[in-house]
Amino acid sequence: MPTSTSPSDRARSDLLVMFGASGDLAKKKLFPAVYRLEKRGLLGVPVIGVALDDWSDDDLRGHARAAITEDGEPWDQAAFDRLAARMRYVPGDYSDPATFDRVRAAAGAAAHPIFHFAIPPSMFATVAQGIAGVGLDAGARLIIEKPFGRDLDSAIELNATLHRHFAESAIFRIDHFVGKEALRSLLVTRFANAIAEPLWNRNVVASVKITMAEAFGVEDRGAFYDSVGAMRDVMQNHLLQMVALLAMEQPVNESAKALRDEKGKVLEACRVVDPAHYVRGQYDGYLDVPGVRPGSDTETYAAFRLDIDSPRWSGVPFFLRAGKALDRTVTEMTLEFKRPPRPMWIPEHSHVARNSIRIEVKPESFDAITWLRKEPGEDMMPSAITLAPSPDERADVGPEPYELLIEEAMKGDPTLFAREDSVLESWRVVERILTDHRPVERYAQGSWGPPGGARLVRGHGGWPGEPPAEPGS
Repeated sequence: MPTSTSPSDRARSDLLVMFGASGDLAKKKLFPAVYRLEKRGLLGVPVIGVALDDWSDDDLRGHARAAITEDGEPWDQAAFDRLAARMRYVPGDYSDPATFDRVRAAAGAAAHPIFHFAIPPSMFATVAQGIAGVGLDAGARLIIEKPFGRDLDSAIELNATLHRHFAESAIFRIDHFVGKEALRSLLVTRFANAIAEPLWNRNVVASVKITMAEAFGVEDRGAFYDSVGAMRDVMQNHLLQMVALLAMEQPVNESAKALRDEKGKVLEACRVVDPAHYVRGQYDGYLDVPGVRPGSDTETYAAFRLDIDSPRWSGVPFFLRAGKALDRTVTEMTLEFKRPPRPMWIPEHSHVARNSIRIEVKPESFDAITWLRKEPGEDMMPSAITLAPSPDERADVGPEPYELLIEEAMKGDPTLFAREDSVLESWRVVERILTDHRPVERYAQGSWGPPGGARLVRGHGGWPGEPPAEPGS
């Protein structure tokens, strides 16, 4: 397997090739991202779109223009004209070697192309081998979308295939959640504030709860979603990457290697999830979505308890959940602190909120702290107050995640990308529950998921913002 490091590892990419250029991801995320990079003067390279559709160069440009317009990005005609002038389209089947001959011809004299795989995971190995077959692997980089494999064995096999042609330093496994402002800000919150470190451990934290909820359903992605489900779509990647950032130790320095070393250690310390602590749900109406198999047992909601056997977190339960067609769209991380040893004025079994730190990733980006104070009046009854930035201070004014991550990959900076060991450890953590699980529980659209989700956190204060499950429910 190629392992050597050379100056070309950090040479900026001089060509962007998007496999899957006619697909949903390219339309919603990639074309708007490259347009924003062009507006900021950070692209400046030819863009080749590759897909099965029988398009011309002009068809690709029209598709890109429509995608950018639908995204709502302020229009800059000069920037689009520059981008469009460098756009080419290559039609073809990824299983046909002739397709890669045409890509090779369109690439011209590019010495450091970067290939974005916005394609089904089943085609990753085929396309990588096709690129190498025409000699485009030399000096190249790959941006690989998730899910990276379907389980631990397939991820190991995919890594082995890629490494036959590409060094690990050339493989950028993208997780756009890691590019979000709130997650990058989390590292500053943790390691630049002296008051945070004494609180961020098992001595004072009672539990950690992570939610990725979406108010919308599968919509027009039925066939794809039914083949992956919530576990493979977001839990194994997005949410476990969030756990790694939240639970990691401070890196020894600011290098990409140091940061990714610490993330890897967290995932290595995670126990394999116990099926008894795993809940699966499916929203009413999912089986009517076009592309979904009749009688499908695919989960649109997943929740589990995660335990981390590290000195910092041993004994602290981490509860993770993600789902479609839920009450609202929100992604958040909450650290809930233990009660005082003798909590005065808080009746036993009271639902008064715990002290907590809440980090919202979506729809807004901010941190909030909750503590208790006396309610106005004669009684010594505590009430919870929350300190958070004002709404006008919550806006994410930085680059969009895909814009940032494509730029970082083109520069050859792996800091915000998942390394091989972390991906494999993530699959190890969920490997058992991919097959050892109960049938899905039904839940109503617009609810917070199946009853099992509330039962999972019984005795741990419930999910933030929701009443705890009643005994016996």
